[in-house]
Amino acid sequence: MNKFNLVVFLLLLVVCCGAVKQASAQTNLPNLSSVNIDDYNDQQIKSMMQQAQAAGLSDAEMLQQAHNAGLSDINLQKLQVRVKQIRSKESVINSADSSATGGRRLNYKPDSLDNGNQRDIFASLRPKIFGADLFSGKSKMFEPNINIATPVNYIVGPRDQLNINVYGKSIHDWSPVVSPDGSINISGVGILNVSGKTIENVTSLIKDRLIANNYAIGNGTSLSVTLGNGIRSIRVRLVGQLVRPSTYTLPSLATVFDALYMAGGPTENGTLRQIDVIRNNNIIRTLDVYDFLVKGNQKDNIALQDGDIIRVPTYRTRVELAGQVKIPALFEVLPGESLQNILDYAGGFTDSAYTARIKVSQIIDQQRRLTDIVEADYKNYIPLRGDKFTVESVLNRFENRINIKGAVFRPGDYELQKGLTLSKLIENAQGLKEDAFMDRGTITRLKPDNSTELIPFNLKNIINKTGDIPLQREDSVYIASKFDLRDKYTVAINGSVRKPGIAAYADSMGVADLILRAGGFSEGASPKRIKVARRISDADPQSKSGKVADVYSVDVDSQLKLDNVNFVLKPFDIVSVYSSPGYEKQKTVHIEGEVLYPGPYPIETKNEKISDLIAVAGGLTASADIEGGSLKRDNIAILGIDKNKSDTAAIAQERAEQFNRLKKTYKDSTDSTQPRNNYVGIDLPGILKAPGSGIDILLEDGDVLRIPKKEQIVRVNGEVLYPSAVVYDQAKSFNEYILNAGGLAPDALTKRAYVVYPNGTVKGTRKFLFFNVRPEVKPGSEIYVPKKPPHVGNTAQEILSFTAGFASLAAIILEILSLSK
Repeated sequence: MNKFNLVVFLLLLVVCCGAVKQASAQTNLPNLSSVNIDDYNDQQIKSMMQQAQAAGLSDAEMLQQAHNAGLSDINLQKLQVRVKQIRSKESVINSADSSATGGRRLNYKPDSLDNGNQRDIFASLRPKIFGADLFSGKSKMFEPNINIATPVNYIVGPRDQLNINVYGKSIHDWSPVVSPDGSINISGVGILNVSGKTIENVTSLIKDRLIANNYAIGNGTSLSVTLGNGIRSIRVRLVGQLVRPSTYTLPSLATVFDALYMAGGPTENGTLRQIDVIRNNNIIRTLDVYDFLVKGNQKDNIALQDGDIIRVPTYRTRVELAGQVKIPALFEVLPGESLQNILDYAGGFTDSAYTARIKVSQIIDQQRRLTDIVEADYKNYIPLRGDKFTVESVLNRFENRINIKGAVFRPGDYELQKGLTLSKLIENAQGLKEDAFMDRGTITRLKPDNSTELIPFNLKNIINKTGDIPLQREDSVYIASKFDLRDKYTVAINGSVRKPGIAAYADSMGVADLILRAGGFSEGASPKRIKVARRISDADPQSKSGKVADVYSVDVDSQLKLDNVNFVLKPFDIVSVYSSPGYEKQKTVHIEGEVLYPGPYPIETKNEKISDLIAVAGGLTASADIEGGSLKRDNIAILGIDKNKSDTAAIAQERAEQFNRLKKTYKDSTDSTQPRNNYVGIDLPGILKAPGSGIDILLEDGDVLRIPKKEQIVRVNGEVLYPSAVVYDQAKSFNEYILNAGGLAPDALTKRAYVVYPNGTVKGTRKFLFFNVRPEVKPGSEIYVPKKPPHVGNTAQEILSFTAGFASLAAIILEILSLSK
């Protein structure tokens, strides 16, 4: 066998093993053919989803498993919708794709499905067996307890030690042990057979024997008989359909329920109603667990004896009761029991159950048949094997409901009384509100075919009793408010107020009232020349200079006192409050670096310039680099966008997008620097030579003037092999500085290289004929070499299409030339 055949064989072997494992896993799936998804609430569906996720299944794989387990296509679609709704509602983290067409696996663990202990992810969908959890480990109800006093019905047996105490006028003590033949020997009294008798009977027997032997029992002398060595153990065998059938050692006080608890209770196929207790090869009692569950009756829960056998056979008949009952489950039916008995076991109907009729799905030969059972036959219908009873809900409709909403004092649902009219309904709703729209109302009426029609009415006529309308079932009356029929009236205020914005309009509202609602004037506001813009409705659409608003100028009292101003606002007016002409906020600039007194300085006059700031700061120091002086200003045009004294989110977003586009196109290998886009390029030597000249620019609030020390290095960054700082040498050229940084990188865009000078100005490479003219390099400069933009080459298909096109063009040209000859 060559290597290729060996590889193919191994691959086939792996696939076959996987298929066998998957098939073995599928055989353990429950049968969901009778499941109706509508019978389960969201909590049960969610529990199934959690089980599937714990097993490493995505939602799509869970749905596939449900389909493999026999869930019908209709119920599979319903389950898919329910799963999708739960995922959407609760936003489960790391959830898989919930559609049935595919999904992503979540933390799949192969052994979670392939081993023998496969998770039952559909346990929440399967109906529970009534009473099955009574003996499970979750319940401690029948866990045997030996730390109790000896009960009077305790059966005495071999190896029991009896403490016999006579006390009072006469005192005697004996502690005999029951022999294997069931007798005790009381010294001075004799031998008594006590095996199989209760403590109460043994006490009476001993008392009679003591009296017969002239012991003065009574008349101040009493007898007490108890166990001396505690409760002995017995061995009981449990067989049949049990979770853990075996032989168990139990306290002799144990009952049948205690033994069933130790064995884990009956399995899914085990009966709960015909459990046999066998003693000496005879059935001495048949236990029905339902007597305890429904009635609390333990008459058959007898005490066990050594050697007893408890046998749990398979159930005979079991039916399902689902829908609107208090305990939906699978119920075991004994001969002679009716559907009414099953309803009693289920606790009866829920409050929303439709009780007049129950649907039953019966097994008839090779198929099912649906039958309706009326309420009168509940006591007569005998459940059959495999019956599934479904109790439905009452219909979500009313036979005598009407509704009124809108401008009435008590909107809502009302009873349709005999002869009820629209005017009477309005009276029942405590009448109309003051804002009711009187000219028109509507009645939405349900027609016999369940379609709707709209019936309008004049509310004035209804109130004046000049016309009335009789009402019908499910009529819905709507009375509008006049406020619902117009835009909400508001007014706006902006400018120099403490809380600018929009406020609700009220009749007779004045400008001062609106300013008061806006928190009053802000600092520096002027109460004079307040502008009010008002909407107009008679604008000339044909006029280019037509008015778009009526603007009024209003003066108010600076203290907002009541005055005689009669100007009243109207809805949608916009009020603008301005600052006083002479009001100015203080402005501050900073000077840093090589000056005698660096720090913040206030601007005293509107025409204060850079030279004035340097003079105020005491002038430059001896080590100042005049050519490197720079001015940082935040309110300058950045990337082509004008920015004045304020910024907006839109401007900031546009600036960021432009910068990102530039950065994406010209990106260096280190990406260690960004364009200095907030510096003004100034000529500080020229400013100091000619103070007050045109290049000596005016200062603005927040400006930062920086005078650096003289630098002797040049930084080289961008697409170079080793970005670094190089000592400045006047004799070095632009290219020599790049060589000192290791030279150009492969992606360097040399024709776009530029120099950033210490004062913030930038100079780029320019072209002269076929030569690149590099900018001058000065001390403290930074040389920056950008990166080439990514090159998009032609694909083989594009080249082929170009070639085919050229060939076609050449053929056409040849054809034309041949025709011309």
